[in-house]
Amino acid sequence: MARPESPAVKRYLVRRFLLFLPTLAGAFTLVFFMTHLIPGDPVEVMLGETATAADKQALRRELGLDGTLWSQYVRYLTRTAAGDLGRSLSQQGTVAELIFSRLPATFQLSLAALGIAILISFPLGVAAALKKNSWLDRVSLLFSLFGVAMPNFWLGPLLIILFSIELGWLPVSGRGGLSHLVLPSLTLGMAMAAILTRMVRSGLLEVIPEDYIRTARAKGLSETGVWLRHALPTSLLSVVTILGLQFGALLTGSIITETIFNWPGLGRLTIQAIQTRDYPLVQGCILVIASSYIVVNFLTDLLYSFLDPRISYGS
Repeated sequence: MARPESPAVKRYLVRRFLLFLPTLAGAFTLVFFMTHLIPGDPVEVMLGETATAADKQALRRELGLDGTLWSQYVRYLTRTAAGDLGRSLSQQGTVAELIFSRLPATFQLSLAALGIAILISFPLGVAAALKKNSWLDRVSLLFSLFGVAMPNFWLGPLLIILFSIELGWLPVSGRGGLSHLVLPSLTLGMAMAAILTRMVRSGLLEVIPEDYIRTARAKGLSETGVWLRHALPTSLLSVVTILGLQFGALLTGSIITETIFNWPGLGRLTIQAIQTRDYPLVQGCILVIASSYIVVNFLTDLLYSFLDPRISYGS
């Protein structure tokens, strides 16, 4: 594949980056106003109803919650742009410190879920395409339907009951060894595996009738070689986009999964912040999750553009 001209690539990257910035700014704005719609007063939560009006006003001033909503918004954007997410109202330390202390656990869970999804979906999708309309193809279809239909808040407790309570094979919750990672990563990765299975199957069936596949067969290449060297790499171009989108979805889906399994990640921290009306921490957690989603999709878009020679960089 010929490498695109450097000026065209640079222009394309600049355009994508210029689209990336307003999207990120929009996420910042949405996070701020959505968190301020959460009912309850964080000052009331921290001081209690018996505190005096003077004490409450002093704390509001200290936390930057005094003034109009617009002035708070401007202050929030200014601080966020400078990397200052503020201090937590309910826990000791800054918001950034609390978030970065939980990020490794969330990324570990998301990567494990991604690995499980790939290990399940690729062999099953390829087998379903090879054996189209067979019982194996029907099994893959049922798996895809059930995998997408089962929500995390239902699948997680089901796995706990089966593998932890009834069989006693795996721990119920917490973060320790690899055994603690199995159930939450299965819960988080099952829906992604279901989606990828259908994508791999449909991608392969779409490229099989192409002329270059028939040419490869005419040259005497074995059927296995045709699938592995020609059909599979081409069909995976569309899967790359889905992988990026789904990895971003793993970060948001981890909120429910981490709560179910008491996993000490960013998702569980977000729930704790919401329960305590901790505005700065809620904003910081959702902001990091939203930003990660946007960044992953931005990088996926660029990767797909480099992998697919049909994309025009000049237009």
